[in-house]
Amino acid sequence: MTRSRTLLIFSFFLLASYCQAAKIDTVDTYSPSMKKTIKAVVMTPDSYTVGTEFPVVYLLHGYSGNYSDWAKKSPNMAQLVDHQQVIVVCPDGAFGSWYWDSPTDPTFKYETYVASELVPWVDSHYKTIKSRQGRGITGLSMGGHGALYLAFRHQDVFGAAGSMSGGVDIRPFPNNWDMAKRLGTYAQFPDRWEQNTVINLLHLLTPNSLSLVIDCGSEDFFFRVNNNLHDKLLERNIPHDYITRPGGHNWNYWTNAITYQLLFMRQYFDRQNKMATR
Repeated sequence: MTRSRTLLIFSFFLLASYCQAAKIDTVDTYSPSMKKTIKAVVMTPDSYTVGTEFPVVYLLHGYSGNYSDWAKKSPNMAQLVDHQQVIVVCPDGAFGSWYWDSPTDPTFKYETYVASELVPWVDSHYKTIKSRQGRGITGLSMGGHGALYLAFRHQDVFGAAGSMSGGVDIRPFPNNWDMAKRLGTYAQFPDRWEQNTVINLLHLLTPNSLSLVIDCGSEDFFFRVNNNLHDKLLERNIPHDYITRPGGHNWNYWTNAITYQLLFMRQYFDRQNKMATR
């Protein structure tokens, strides 16, 4: 084979690899409960056009972020989507929503939006597995709290849930990150804070009702509350993966962590598929 022909064949396969990369789109979704259009990023894997139905991972941003964060700040997302063969949906959770339906502000109904409005929208617009066996949810920081909060409260919607550097106990931080705007102050409305913190929702779980993975760096300001959540899950005999390693509350950590989160989700989806085909 001549050198020029070898280079031509190599160039063809190189071009084909680029053509088959994950597709990243920004879409407009609509929230009937908040009566507004909300943007989201949807990442589809390289095989989407020829595939049938794909599992979906909902990936939530943090307090000061938005729907585009994961696509812009985590450079390995496209490769991960291709490798794990999943659809990834990154909704906009607004500035400091914490993914609650706020009792103080009727314009913030992000629990309803993600769990009850966005999921049906995605299922109607994409080739998805339309059951909890094909859905996972995870996120970072505020989004880590949001992912566990939504999954615990909507186990009919999500089968797997994760958290990266999640604010899984909000009570030690009563003056931070606009939480008082969404719940009222801790001093005035302690019951709201007690009822809407992830660590107090473990009574909603039974062993293996959700597939869970929790990850937090040892230098993170949320490290202690994540350790506490891990201990309480152990006390209740709730199986879960708990990952910790040196690292802080930053994109270097989350870019690494998302690799393990999506692998965990893929393994969950594969187990569900095997059970369904027995």
